[in-house]
Amino acid sequence: MAYVISDDCISCGTCADECPCSAISEGDGKYVIDADACADCGACAGACPVEAISEG
Repeated sequence: MAYVISDDCISCGTCADECPCSAISEGDGKYVIDADACADCGACAGACPVEAISEG
């Protein structure tokens, strides 16, 4: 199952820089993960400074 970004996101963009699949983009007020492109690697979750990313 793809990872998801909660409303705790501070829109820093660190997760997008870490994503090897380019599945993360800036959304309205927070970053979002394209579930179809997500490879479930967890690189984004490990990079998030506010722990706003978890397995969906």
